[in-house]
Amino acid sequence: MRVGIIGAGAWGTGIAHTVSRGGNDVVLWSFDGEYMHFENTELPKCVKVTTKMSDLDECDVWIAVTPAAFFRETMTKAAQYYKKQPVIICTKGAEPKTGKFMTEVLHETIRPSRKRVGVLSGPQFAGEVACGVPTGSTLAGSSIIHKVGAQVFNQFYLSFTSDVIGAEICGVGKNAVALISGYVKVKGNGENESALAMTELWDEVVHLGVKLGAKMGTFLDFCGLGDLLLTATSTTSRNFSAGMALANGENPVGTVEGISALDGLVNRATRAGIRVPILSKMQGKLSRDRMITHKNKKLYDTRFMAIISLFSSARKTSKKYWDISK
Repeated sequence: MRVGIIGAGAWGTGIAHTVSRGGNDVVLWSFDGEYMHFENTELPKCVKVTTKMSDLDECDVWIAVTPAAFFRETMTKAAQYYKKQPVIICTKGAEPKTGKFMTEVLHETIRPSRKRVGVLSGPQFAGEVACGVPTGSTLAGSSIIHKVGAQVFNQFYLSFTSDVIGAEICGVGKNAVALISGYVKVKGNGENESALAMTELWDEVVHLGVKLGAKMGTFLDFCGLGDLLLTATSTTSRNFSAGMALANGENPVGTVEGISALDGLVNRATRAGIRVPILSKMQGKLSRDRMITHKNKKLYDTRFMAIISLFSSARKTSKKYWDISK
């Protein structure tokens, strides 16, 4: 199978390695002709790196891995070469300005049939994927996507679901939670508080997802609990590390999907009338810290503390809820 991968950053290049290892030919589209070089791993000869989007038109399937901030622009340019191939989105994020998820942006740009759009998500550090480390992933979509994806991603341990919105919210949600978890790691008072924060935050992501039509089981799959455990606890995660950087008054390094993901989740929840108080409070807190850091000023000396209170939600349950001191 000839696979077109759109985006040659760390994740796009990592996917190119594993897809080619599975016996597929790969066209790796790069904006500037560059791609990620992983230590002790050379890009296979069956991977063609190109800056020409026209090279994608003869591919049997497209894999979209462009960062969320550039997803709309990139897919708009790719639209003229789209020939109704199945498209599997591997970008985990929300559009910064609109808060829209990548499937929504895709339908507004290349306008594919819904049966030909899928989402791949899970605990996947690019460097380990490139080196062939065993990796689990959730593939969400129709039977068409499942059939194509099983061939393209035959090096992964796959689980299959039709819950596209659930897989997508998991990807967006875990990035936001990872960002905040990194922040709490620095500003918090220990491992207990970190566990408290991550649990409560993920509960809000699940609540939002279910309200938007996602299946509860999806949040326990590779794309949910699996990805959360990987990215919200490890400094290898760019989002977790970015949260730590913000807490220390430093500028995050590299592409940080968690920032726009957090904005997107709160935006979506607000428009849908769904309460996500912790995510909302942390969005405001991190927005203030980002502005201060951007201006190269020292972060205000705010003390992070847990304030436990009870509130009633539409679910008619009570939960504990923490806040940040101002």
